[in-house]
Amino acid sequence: MSKRTLIQFFHWYLPEGGKLWDDLASEAGHLRDMGITDVWLPPVYKGASGGHSVGYDSYDLFDLGEFDQKGSIPTKYGDRAALEHATAQLKEAGLRVILDVVFNHKMGADEIETIHVRRVNPEDRTEVESDTFEAKAYTRFTFPGRKGAYSEFIWDHRCFGGLDHLVEPEENGVFKLMNEYGDGEWNEEVDEEKGNYDYLMGADIEFRNRAVYEELKFWGRWIAGQVPTDGFRLDAAKHIPAWFFRDWVGHMRESVSRELFVVAEYWHPDMEVLRAYLELVDQQLMLFDVALHHNFHDASKAGADYDLRRIFDGTLVAAEPAHAVTLVANHDTQPLQSLESPVEPWFKPLAYALILMREQGVPCVFHADLYGAEYTDTGGDGDRHDIHLPVIGCLPKLIEARQRFANGPQDDIFDDAHCLAVVRHGTAEAPGCVVVLTNAGEAEKTVELGPEKAGRRYRDFLGHRKDRVVLDENGRGVFPVNGGSVSLWVPA
Repeated sequence: MSKRTLIQFFHWYLPEGGKLWDDLASEAGHLRDMGITDVWLPPVYKGASGGHSVGYDSYDLFDLGEFDQKGSIPTKYGDRAALEHATAQLKEAGLRVILDVVFNHKMGADEIETIHVRRVNPEDRTEVESDTFEAKAYTRFTFPGRKGAYSEFIWDHRCFGGLDHLVEPEENGVFKLMNEYGDGEWNEEVDEEKGNYDYLMGADIEFRNRAVYEELKFWGRWIAGQVPTDGFRLDAAKHIPAWFFRDWVGHMRESVSRELFVVAEYWHPDMEVLRAYLELVDQQLMLFDVALHHNFHDASKAGADYDLRRIFDGTLVAAEPAHAVTLVANHDTQPLQSLESPVEPWFKPLAYALILMREQGVPCVFHADLYGAEYTDTGGDGDRHDIHLPVIGCLPKLIEARQRFANGPQDDIFDDAHCLAVVRHGTAEAPGCVVVLTNAGEAEKTVELGPEKAGRRYRDFLGHRKDRVVLDENGRGVFPVNGGSVSLWVPA
C-alpha cells in the first residue's frame, strides 16, 4: 500500500437513485485488495438540482443528504447515513478519503435581490461596460430546509462577483456585480483565458469578502469533523484566485492534518502555466496532468501514425513529477461532456500501463474504465447519442501489478516510434517487471537485466501472451508484445 493509486469513484452519468454510497461501502475491501489506496468521492453535498445533481451545481455545502432541499433529502449518491457508512468502510479497509471541493460558484439561490451590475463581453472579460444599472437576480441563499443547522451564514449579493442570469430585466450573459469588493474588477491570479477567467458560471463567489473567506475555512474544518478526510480535489482552480487556495490549503493542513493530499483541477495543457500556478500556491498541492491526457487522446486516435517516443512531451509528469496526478480519463473528458476528449478503448491499457507502472506521478483510475458505463445524452450536434464505455479488462491486474511489481530503479526504453518498454529492476525485497507496449503490429524489445538474473523465466502477468521469456547467460531477454497491446513481464 506504499504506492499511491487514486480512483475517481464516479462518472457524470451514474444512475440516479442514491446508490453510489452503498456501492462504495460494498466495494471498499475489493478496492483495497486490488491495490487502490485513495478514493476520490464526487461532491458529497446538495446541488441545485437536488437528487439529480452530479454535484457541481453547488447549492448547500452543509447539506450532506440530510435536509429536504431542492426536492430531495438524499443527494444523487445517497443520504448522509449512507455517506458516513461508506467512508467508515473505506477507513476500515485502510483507504484514504479524498473529498471534492466546489468553491467557485453557487447555484439555486432561494430569493431574489435588487443588485447593481455591469455588462461584460463574454469573450473578453476585461471589457466591462462603464454604465451600471439596477437589476433583480437570484443571489440570496438562505437554505430554508436546513434552518441554520451547522452554519447560520446567509449568502447574498455581497458574497458574489458575477452572474450569468438576470430576472429583471430578463437577460442572459456575463454581468459584473458591483459591490464594495474589487472596485468593479475581477479577481487577479486567475487564468488569462478570455482575458480574465475569474467568471465561469452561476453566482461567482467573491473571495475578497472576508466573511466569505472565513466561512469557507470554517466549512473545511467542519467537513473534516463530519466524515473521514484525508485530502481534497479542488474544482475549477483556474477560475479561483491562487492566493485563496494558497491560504485555504495551508489552513486545512494546520487545522486538519499536515498529511492532507490535495490535487487541483487547473485544466490547462501548457506546462509553463501550471508551473506558474504552482509557484503562486507555494507548491502546496498537485495538479492533474492535462497535457498527458491529451497526448493519450491524440495517440489513441492516430494509431500507428503516432510516434510513441513523444508520449511524455510537454507533460507535467515529465517536468514536475512530484506535483503531477496522471489520468487517462475523467468525468469531464468522457463522451458528450464539456471537455470531451476520450481515449479510444484499445489504447487505454497502454496508457494505464504508462501511468501505473512508472514511478513518476500519482496515477488516477477512472470509475468508468474499471466498471464500464452506458448512457444516452445530447451532443454538441444537437442529436442524441448512445454511449458505451467498455470495461478495460486488464485494468485490475495493472493496478495490482503497481503494488507488486513496480519496484526499484526504472529505465524507460523509448528508442522506437511504435514500441516502448519500461523496466523496473526490483529490489532485494520485491520483484520488478518489464512492460512492453506497441501501437502498431506485433513487436518485441530486447532488455538487459544483468548477469545476476541469468536463466530467470518471465511470464506475462496480464495474460496477453502465453509464452515464456528466459534470460540468457548475460541476463538478456527478448520480450514480445501483441499488436496494439501491452504485456507486463514478471518473474515466473
